[in-house]
Amino acid sequence: MTPLSGWKLWAPNLPRCIDAESVDDLLVDLRFSSEKERNFKISMATAFGVLQVKRFVNMFGESWTTIENFDNIFWKVKSSIAVYVREHWMEDWLFGYQFLNGFNPVLIQKCGKMPVNFPVTDAMVRNSLGCSTLEQEMKDGNIFIVNYEMLDGIPANVIKGVQQYLAAPICLLHLNKQNQMMPIAIQLKQTPGEDNPIFLPSDSELDWLLAKIWVRSSDTQHFELISHLLKTHLIAESFSVATLRQLPSVHPIYKLLAPHVRYTMHVNTNARKDLMSSDGIIAKAFGIGAEGLLVLSQKEFQALTYQSLCLPERLEHHGVKDIKGYCYKDDGLLVWSAIHSFVSNIVTFYYENDQLVKNDPELQAWIQDLTEVGLQDLKNSGFPTSLSTRVELCKFLTVVIFTCSAQHAAINNGQYDWGAWVPNSPISMRKPPPTNKGIVTMEHIMESLLDVTQSCTQMAFSWIISPPQPGMKKLGDYEEYFTEEAVKETIQKFQEELKTINHMIQERNKGLDLKYEYLCPENIENSITI
Repeated sequence: MTPLSGWKLWAPNLPRCIDAESVDDLLVDLRFSSEKERNFKISMATAFGVLQVKRFVNMFGESWTTIENFDNIFWKVKSSIAVYVREHWMEDWLFGYQFLNGFNPVLIQKCGKMPVNFPVTDAMVRNSLGCSTLEQEMKDGNIFIVNYEMLDGIPANVIKGVQQYLAAPICLLHLNKQNQMMPIAIQLKQTPGEDNPIFLPSDSELDWLLAKIWVRSSDTQHFELISHLLKTHLIAESFSVATLRQLPSVHPIYKLLAPHVRYTMHVNTNARKDLMSSDGIIAKAFGIGAEGLLVLSQKEFQALTYQSLCLPERLEHHGVKDIKGYCYKDDGLLVWSAIHSFVSNIVTFYYENDQLVKNDPELQAWIQDLTEVGLQDLKNSGFPTSLSTRVELCKFLTVVIFTCSAQHAAINNGQYDWGAWVPNSPISMRKPPPTNKGIVTMEHIMESLLDVTQSCTQMAFSWIISPPQPGMKKLGDYEEYFTEEAVKETIQKFQEELKTINHMIQERNKGLDLKYEYLCPENIENSITI
């Protein structure tokens, strides 16, 4: 691998990126293969070409008149989950299920005390709790919360002169005796008041439906811009740049990480031009436009911690390790453990003791370049700036590999499943959040949901980036990098463990109406290539 040039500051208070204005500026071995480039262009042309044929993509500003109108772009959908969502998206249990096993399963937290700005009373939710009380259910660990406070104050987009709208909802959920995560209260803005009612399942059907749609829209935008773009793509690029800048190709940690940085800089360089720019897809279709993306990403990057990238610690911090049916958690911990075990075997093979880790100048240059340059705007984040022990090194390498592979798969691979039926996951809203109860009509809901052009963009975008990529290198593919027989045996052991996990997940899925397959190792790509 030819050494890289340097870092670039794309925007203040964000991860540094590769110094490249376009993919033509990248070294040849960092770019897509000609086959992958061709397949990607064909996918884009196919998606938007199909929608163009359907005569909808240029109908900006025109609203669908009924929910059923969305069927006009929901055709030839092969995803069984997407079809299921279309049939059941209004049901409360499926709304709650998505916080556990949808495309953004990272925000839900146990609620032991109500936030002061979310004044839910026992009387409000009594009908949702059976014979119990809110206080008792919190004590029993059955109350959970999803808070989109990070969206508060983010400027909303204006698309072709049409104002879009954002909310910063708080959603309270109850894990009932049927093990369903049921929404029991929704407040759409952070500051309580008469113009910010708390919506309940006992409200009118349309009031409650619109409140849930607002939460889903907020979740979709957080998922796409933070959980996906910032916390996998951009963070992974920092890992990639530091690895290729500081570790020579003969270094064992380079060999370990090289499969996990494949194509990421190509993908992200394109994303900064086609997705994140002032005339990119986000600016043209999302409720959070280019300006809002920058403000939100900066806010969330400043709040990023090392702990939040360590799956077991994040789950423990959120109080969700004991939730049953939380497949993202169950499968993620299996894959995390397998990666950590594999990494530990590699590290102990090449580093017989902690002193060798501490005295490895290339390794120390790598971690310093990553955390003190690539992630330099993070303050009090807990990211290490040096590595002194094999334990520290193994944990950090597990974070890198899991983020670039499994975490991206869990977030990215479900976009089409959960976003193809547009009302379930709208990327914008065209009317402000309701300030009163009892006034919502179906006409109001249709005018709030995406217009025809935005709907086509969402459908095409999710279709392009969700399916497995041609030439996919699966998690565990290392053979071309290592030559030592002992290490090859370690790799084979890792691959066998991944096959075992794959089988366990498939067996579990046989008993599920909605199969959770995003973290099946056979569906996890080694690196971020889309």
